[in-house]
Amino acid sequence: MKNIYFMPGMAANCDIFEKISLERSKFNLHYIEWLEPEINEPLEAYCTRIARKITTPNPILIGVSFGGIIVQEIAKIIHVEKVIIISSVKDPSEFPKRIIWAKKWKLYRFFPTSYINLFENLTKKLVSSKKIHNRIEMYQKYLSVRSVNYLDWAFKNVILWENKNPIQNVYHLHGTKDHIFPHKRIKNAHFLEKGTHVMVLVNAHWINKKLEEILEK
Repeated sequence: MKNIYFMPGMAANCDIFEKISLERSKFNLHYIEWLEPEINEPLEAYCTRIARKITTPNPILIGVSFGGIIVQEIAKIIHVEKVIIISSVKDPSEFPKRIIWAKKWKLYRFFPTSYINLFENLTKKLVSSKKIHNRIEMYQKYLSVRSVNYLDWAFKNVILWENKNPIQNVYHLHGTKDHIFPHKRIKNAHFLEKGTHVMVLVNAHWINKKLEEILEK
């Protein structure tokens, strides 16, 4: 039986995979939660710590968004059967221009991560829209990794990612309406028309179908 390890996106917990359904007679599903980064911890060192959570040989790794970057780096540390990324990037050349500029000008230093919780709480108090409240509650359910140290570290390491010695044969699922990593810069991917950055939640039927196709290869 094959072992699949899932890595969520930045700030997300593994509840984002709650709608992913794969045949349990063929696959053991494992879920990796984020670790708290050490101060100024290099991405490679962090991924080495995450890799210690993978206790079965030759696993299949699936990562969403920043988690897709993490699983690609883990595949440089341990031997894996497959790497599948969702709503992510395979190389810095696939970053939008705003991330390229953020790297050039080191703008990650100024992102107000410490104000995220305050902003959400104030918005819920000041805005009466039920739609806004529901969206914030969804964010609070799935984006529960909120330490300022983690968020600062994560933003910095996404922006500075260089992907030295890239791995080959990464399977990539991506939406054409992804607002974080616009699809026009993405190469060699399976595209979901009108899929967004959260398609792992809202388009799980398509994701499950594509995962089954890739896993059978």
